[in-house]
Amino acid sequence: MAAVRKLIVEVVDARNLLPKDGHGTSSPYVILDFYGQRRKTRVVARDLNPVWNEVLEFNVGKPSDVFGDMLEVDVNHDKSLGPTTRTNFLGRVRLNSQQFVKKGEEALIYYPLEKKHLFSWIQGEIGLKIYFVDDVAPPPAPPSPPSSEEVKAETKSSEVADAARAGDSEDPPATGKDKPNDEPPPPPPVPEAAPTEPVPPSEASNQDHDSDPDDSGDDHVQPSNPMKQERFDFDQLRTSRSMPDIKISGAIPIGPQPIPRTSSVSSFTTDVSDRFPIERSSFDLVEKMHYLFVRVVKARALPTPGNPVTKIVVSGCQVISKPARKTMYFEWDQTFAFRRDAHDSASILEVSVWDPLISSSMSDVAGHNFLGGICFDATEILLRDPPDSPLAPQWYRLEGGGAHKGDLMLATWVGTQADESFPEAWKTDTAGNPSSRSKIYQSPKLWYLRATIIEAQDVSMSSSSFQIKAQLGFQVQKTKSIGTRNGTSSWNEDLMFVAAEPFSDQPLMLFLVEQRSPKETTVVGVASIPLASIERRVDDRIVVSKWLTFEDPNEEKRVYRGRVQVKLFFDGGYHVMDEAAHVCSDYRPTAKQLWKPPIGTIELGIVGCKNLLPMKSINGKGSTDAYAVAKYGNKWVRTRAISDNLDPKWNEQYTWRVYDPSTVLTIGVFDSWEAFGSDGQKEPTRSDFRMGKVHIRISTLEIGKVYKNTYSLMLLNAVGLKKMGELEVAVRFVRMAPTLDFLNVYSQPLLPIMHHIKPIGVVQQDVLRTIAVKITAAHLARSEPPLRREVVTYMLDADTHAFSMRKVRANWLRIVNVLSRVIDMVRWFDDTRSWKNPTSTFLVHILLMMLVWFPDLIIPTLAFYVFMVGVWNYRFRSRAAPPHFDTKLSLAETIDGNELDEEFDMVPCTRSNDMVRVRYDKLRMIGARVQGVLGDIATQGERAQALVTWRDPRATGIFLGLCLVVAIILYLVPSKMVAVTFGFYYMRHPIFRDRMPSPALNFFRRLPSLSDRIL
Repeated sequence: MAAVRKLIVEVVDARNLLPKDGHGTSSPYVILDFYGQRRKTRVVARDLNPVWNEVLEFNVGKPSDVFGDMLEVDVNHDKSLGPTTRTNFLGRVRLNSQQFVKKGEEALIYYPLEKKHLFSWIQGEIGLKIYFVDDVAPPPAPPSPPSSEEVKAETKSSEVADAARAGDSEDPPATGKDKPNDEPPPPPPVPEAAPTEPVPPSEASNQDHDSDPDDSGDDHVQPSNPMKQERFDFDQLRTSRSMPDIKISGAIPIGPQPIPRTSSVSSFTTDVSDRFPIERSSFDLVEKMHYLFVRVVKARALPTPGNPVTKIVVSGCQVISKPARKTMYFEWDQTFAFRRDAHDSASILEVSVWDPLISSSMSDVAGHNFLGGICFDATEILLRDPPDSPLAPQWYRLEGGGAHKGDLMLATWVGTQADESFPEAWKTDTAGNPSSRSKIYQSPKLWYLRATIIEAQDVSMSSSSFQIKAQLGFQVQKTKSIGTRNGTSSWNEDLMFVAAEPFSDQPLMLFLVEQRSPKETTVVGVASIPLASIERRVDDRIVVSKWLTFEDPNEEKRVYRGRVQVKLFFDGGYHVMDEAAHVCSDYRPTAKQLWKPPIGTIELGIVGCKNLLPMKSINGKGSTDAYAVAKYGNKWVRTRAISDNLDPKWNEQYTWRVYDPSTVLTIGVFDSWEAFGSDGQKEPTRSDFRMGKVHIRISTLEIGKVYKNTYSLMLLNAVGLKKMGELEVAVRFVRMAPTLDFLNVYSQPLLPIMHHIKPIGVVQQDVLRTIAVKITAAHLARSEPPLRREVVTYMLDADTHAFSMRKVRANWLRIVNVLSRVIDMVRWFDDTRSWKNPTSTFLVHILLMMLVWFPDLIIPTLAFYVFMVGVWNYRFRSRAAPPHFDTKLSLAETIDGNELDEEFDMVPCTRSNDMVRVRYDKLRMIGARVQGVLGDIATQGERAQALVTWRDPRATGIFLGLCLVVAIILYLVPSKMVAVTFGFYYMRHPIFRDRMPSPALNFFRRLPSLSDRIL
């Protein structure tokens, strides 16, 4: 039965509405409009915080140009319940249907009410629950019994159909010697879809192209009785076939025609334009790769009781299909893609059917096991380029062998990698490995599960210390151990877990653990909560707590062991981090209701690799089976693995939606071992070897510009930096949102609002990210073909947080580089002050006087200066490819071998004691330097405090006396004069200065600090 989708809107309540009746209250009601359907709630009289709790239902139709896919919620005031001199409009909410979720994922969300126009005065918010449900449509009513006249008419039509079948059966059978006419009649229109399902026997027999009439013009009459539609259609069809008196010898060609096995004949393609590809907008970032597609569907009338196979030979390449599945026909439904190069223009395509006994040896010595074949001229095969409709397969008579009346249904065409049959087809460049197909994967939807342990009651124990342990799968969290008073104790601790949707049957387990000794614990009670029953929250609203009962885990019967008060809910307002923060590709919250519309799309064309290093040795020859993986948001793509090729060409193009420009697209290249694990083994013997990756930040791309560049694949391991090859990609960012909406994204917070309202600690965030990576890797490893764990871990940068002395030095140089502009500014001012360039110094004196006498010009002058710097740097902006890994900035080329070994060493350390001692001594030396810097910073701060704390009474007295003198001078002398005098004095000529430090600096250095009190 067909399912009818409906939109359910639960109007819960509203808060802080605007008074409209002139007496400080309002009588609100809600009007909802969706696809032209209007619903209205009841009126709540005189209440600024009304509660409706009404469920409204809407039918979901197809997208319409008249009615948009927006849900409009208007809150109005009922004028009949109170006088008002104003408008009755209280606010509105407009929601896109893309934000709605299915039943079970809904949550109560409070939407702020919006204005109708600029001068509206609106306040408050409305709480809604919105979700889709699929209702099963009721079955149609049973038809009324037919009258006697209808029964007689039906009987008469069946008799005519039986006579037609008898007339058809008297036709002589077709022979394999019949050939199609040299000039066939004009072909009928090509059907829209290829017939892949078995047809009835009577219809299949009429499809013989040697003896069947043309039935393309049959009229199909729809019966009035729907319950008899199937039978009635067949009767009408058979009757109409017996009416024409025209016979056509030969098939009506709608596809490539077979050629005799000894010679070739003309094909039906006479238009030269059909033989050349038509460039489309899709796959425009990569090169066109032409393939010869052969789709073998099924065969009939084969003289074999077994499961035959088909053998396809073209351009010196041959492949054998899987054994046929025997039903009404011998079915394969398998597609093969052969790379078509320019030098293969005169090749012959041969498709033959073999008995399984001889097909295993691929020899045709025993002719009686050869069941027949067909040959095609590959240069005359139709060229198809999407969005053309799929080519319809047709029946071909097998020639030679033992199949005198056997037919083979197939379709053959020339296409590109944009063909919809390409991903699942057998390909020549993948050596037939089924795991090397191009695939798209989706990361699981991750939620933060927050369990707030409040208190426990009725706990009777021999010990006075206990704790609560919560477990979800492999995740275990514990509260602190506390004592109990009269069987009651409280924690108020938050325990957070990561859960993947759809939720498994494994519940959240709570254990009441008794701490009898520091090393002895006993589980006293157990409570379980199914994940599907836990509430979902998308904001910071308070969730109602519940009481859970602990039961004795060792008793067969339910024995009460106490109870615990908890708050359990899924926090959908957070973004579950599974990537490193600096290369994150998505910042959207988990709850779909909070998603903003996309601002654009990113298109990636993975062209290929060059000069790859051999990763393994097969029969003494270096080999690499490379494939690429790209990740952005929750969408992963994987190219096909090209076997034994150091310069693979994929030419695959993918598209992602972009919700934030400050995100990163990651592309990685790996060497596959799946081909060696497919021969009788469930998994490969080795893990896929990483060969390098590329990060492309979306915000660095210009809109609409195609960046086609080659990036070096650099891999840093314990041996050193190694160049594994080059990756060629093409990238384009296309903006979808209006310009103002696109620019407004830069003013929005990067992370969802819950990260700012109730932030998660840094240490806890790292732990949750590690768990999220494990869950994502386990989920993608269960796909077919699987995305290996080592691939997911490398793409998510899950192993880059180990200590590295190289990164410490690199980060220090980054800080120095940032401060270099400030240092250059200080040096320039010092040179100006030293009168090294008298003209510049004179201009600075004039600028000082202008800014002192006209202080309103200070901020505009600074802003204009920054503007001029930016305009000047525009000339030197980078026009090269998007930035890649910088080996000099990373200090990867000059790193020491011992530091590399330390960086890639595991935790705990596996090196010898002497090596660990050397590393520890080196770390102590660096720690001593850091200790000295921290001490100097603390000393300067303590000296500043000593100015007024009377640690040195004489120094404090001098400082206070100077403050009094300065205050009197500034009261008597205008501040502009003081500023000009101080500026001129500070920039005086060097001949008027002393080489010794200034008295003020000498005074500050003599102030005491607390460094002399440290042991």
